[in-house]
Amino acid sequence: MSDIRWFTETKDGHSQWYASHFRELAARGDDLDGEARLVDAVVAPGSRILDAGCGQGRTGAALHRRGHTVTGVDVDPVLIEAARADYPGPTWVLADLATLDLASGDPSGGDFDAVVMAGNVITFVAPGTEQQVLASIARHVRPDAPLITGFHTARMQVADFDRHALLAGWAVEQRFATWDLRPWHADADFAVTILRAPAQRSSS
Repeated sequence: MSDIRWFTETKDGHSQWYASHFRELAARGDDLDGEARLVDAVVAPGSRILDAGCGQGRTGAALHRRGHTVTGVDVDPVLIEAARADYPGPTWVLADLATLDLASGDPSGGDFDAVVMAGNVITFVAPGTEQQVLASIARHVRPDAPLITGFHTARMQVADFDRHALLAGWAVEQRFATWDLRPWHADADFAVTILRAPAQRSSS
C-alpha cells in the first residue's frame, strides 16, 4: 500500500483538503454530477454499481440519488470517512482495488452491473499494478458489464491504459475527450473510456 501514488505523490493533509474542497464546491452549488449522468445513461435503471476509487463519494452519491445501488471503494481512510459522513445510502468500503474481494459482506454479492472509475483513479494506483487493479475489478462484475473511466492523458497514455485493460479481460468499446461526450482526438488532454466485460465468464 505504501507505493500507491495517491499517497506518494501528494503532500500531508491532501486527503483532508480534497474532502473539504468538494464540500465547498457542493455548498456553492457547483455541478458535481457529470460523471454520474454519463454512467446513468449507460446502465439500466436500478443497477448495482461499483464506484471504484470513490474518493469522498460524490459520484457514487449522485448515482444513489438516481436510484442505483452503489458500493464505493477507496484505499484512503480519510476519504471513506468523509463519504460515510456526507453521503449516507451507498455502502462505503475501505479497500485496495488491487486486492479487492467483495464476495462476502456486500449487498451486491460482488456481482455488479457496472463500474465507474472517475477522478484519475487508475493513474493513482501503485506503479505496475494497473493490470492487477483492472483484473480485480473484472472479477466483481457480471458478464457484459460496462466500466466507465476517465483520466488525464498527461498522467497515463491511452495506449498503455488500453494494453492494461485488454490484458485484464476488458474490451475497449468507446472513447471520448470529456464526460459530456466531446469527440475523442489524439491531442485530447483527457480520455473517457467505456470498456466492456466479456459476455461470458472465463472458465479459468
